Amino acid sequence: MAEKKAITEQQIRALLTEQKSEIESLMAASVQDAAPVALDQTQQGRLSRMDALQRQAMAAETQRRRARKLQMIDAALKRLESGDYGYCVSCGEAIDAERLALDPAVASCLEHAK
Repeated sequence: MAEKKAITEQQIRALLTEQKSEIESLMAASVQDAAPVALDQTQQGRLSRMDALQRQAMAAETQRRRARKLQMIDAALKRLESGDYGYCVSCGEAIDAERLALDPAVASCLEHAK
C-alpha cells in the first residue's frame, strides 16, 4: 500500500511540475500582449486603439490568473513535501479524490471552496 501511495505522489508531483512549466512557458510567450498600448493616432484609429486596449486588459488578466495558478501549484508541491497534500487547508478533512483528479493543485474540500 505504501508503494502505491509513493507512485501516486510521484505522479501528482510530475503532473504539477508539468503544469507549472507549461504555465511558465505561456506566461513568457505572452508578456508582450500585456505591454502598454501606444496612443499614436497616426498609426491606428480610435476604434483600433480601443480594441488594442481591450486586448491588453484581457492579456493582463490572463497573466494574473496564470500567476495565481502558479501560486496554487507551488503551494500544492509544498503540501506534498510536508505530507499535508490531499487534506483541506481549512478543516483538515481529506479532499475527495475526484476533486483532486480534476485539479491536483486544489487546497480545500468542496465545503470550503471559495
